[in-house]
Amino acid sequence: MQIVLLSGGSGTRLWPLSNSVRSKQFIKLFTNESGDYESMVQRVYRQISTVDKDAHVTIATSATQVSAIKHQLGDQVDICVEPTRRDTFPAIVLAAAYLHDELGVGDDECVAVCPVDPYVANSYYEGVHDLEELVNTGDANLTLMGIEPTYPSDKYGYIMPESKDKVSRVSEFKEKPDVPTAEQYLRQGALWNAGVFAFKLGYLLRRAHELIDFDDYRDLYQNYGKCEKISFDYAVVEKEPSIQVMRYAGDWRDVGTWNMMSEVMADTTKGDVTLDDTCENVNVVNELDMPMLCMGLKNVVVAASSDGILVADKDASSHMKPYVERIGGDARVAEKSWGMYQVIDVEPDSLTIKVTLNAGHGMHYHSHERRDEVWSVLSGTGRTIIDGMEQIVRPGDVISIAAGCKHTLQAITDLKVIEVQVGDDIDVKDKQLWPLETDGVAAGSVNTEAR
Repeated sequence: MQIVLLSGGSGTRLWPLSNSVRSKQFIKLFTNESGDYESMVQRVYRQISTVDKDAHVTIATSATQVSAIKHQLGDQVDICVEPTRRDTFPAIVLAAAYLHDELGVGDDECVAVCPVDPYVANSYYEGVHDLEELVNTGDANLTLMGIEPTYPSDKYGYIMPESKDKVSRVSEFKEKPDVPTAEQYLRQGALWNAGVFAFKLGYLLRRAHELIDFDDYRDLYQNYGKCEKISFDYAVVEKEPSIQVMRYAGDWRDVGTWNMMSEVMADTTKGDVTLDDTCENVNVVNELDMPMLCMGLKNVVVAASSDGILVADKDASSHMKPYVERIGGDARVAEKSWGMYQVIDVEPDSLTIKVTLNAGHGMHYHSHERRDEVWSVLSGTGRTIIDGMEQIVRPGDVISIAAGCKHTLQAITDLKVIEVQVGDDIDVKDKQLWPLETDGVAAGSVNTEAR
């Protein structure tokens, strides 16, 4: 079975842990069976693999999230990258064309599309797996999985089935209602529309060619910016006459806000946190290298990272988006395919970054014209090459690179380094790549000057 996970997100609803580079699905607030922290995307992939070890997973995402996905999942999934954001219909079409033209998936194979970020039990993915049989044996062009509501919500759209059977034809769809209207929908057996669709690949490609002028995946990719911004619901689902829905009655939660996340995160606190005995219903996540003390707080979430500090009433945290957008600023912490970086100090003429390189990864061989750099090795073993001169580095070593020098740093073991950039005009564009031919650890596609 082919499963396409839609991974989007603007990075504002779980600020300051989420940002434009590290969206909520990459924050490690859950634990696996071994008790190790894992992110939403790691949890989702683990659940899918547990339910169906043969399922093939492709993640449809933006370019900004590719490094984080590779860092957390490695090569376990395929990644279909949107050149620009165009809403869910173009994203699903691009993923479908990628499956067909790049991976060779046949027209008759079942594809299930799911969001990457609900908090669910394994039974949810058992339900997704069951959609394959419904697609292969039924006569509907589209099969949806609808969530049985636990309360009359005004936050979700509704699917109106023709009956209250486990599987039913769909009569119509309803936009997000007010609460009294939602109560009426529930009495009629309505389901939450959670954005889970299943279909045969050939069906979706035929519909795509009717609505978008493209030849194949590569043609669509090149002209993707011309696609209309439109959701899959509006473009396909609500116009399809042959559609059915399967009920899912298990646990399902949208954890898009701190209020909801606090209900499912593995621990009440994470990081160096102390709560006094008078704190009630308080959740704290501290990513800073300093202790945090909370006293006398009630119904509050506190989150701290290099991007900022949030102290909010839990209910009020659901309305933080416009304030976060007002704060703005570049992301100061990000996971990459090669490791991660964290900006720890910004001055007019200097930038200090803590860089973690995973074993076997390294920077491009490059130079800067307008800044010097100093690397201080904190832990691990690595190798520097500066103007062709190679040196093994260990904790305590300090390496100075003058402007104009060609240089790279490669990790033999996991390597942690403090990098200080000094210059009048520190700019990510001040970088020139050079070819490097050397034995040993291969230089990876790394750019610690990602800012």
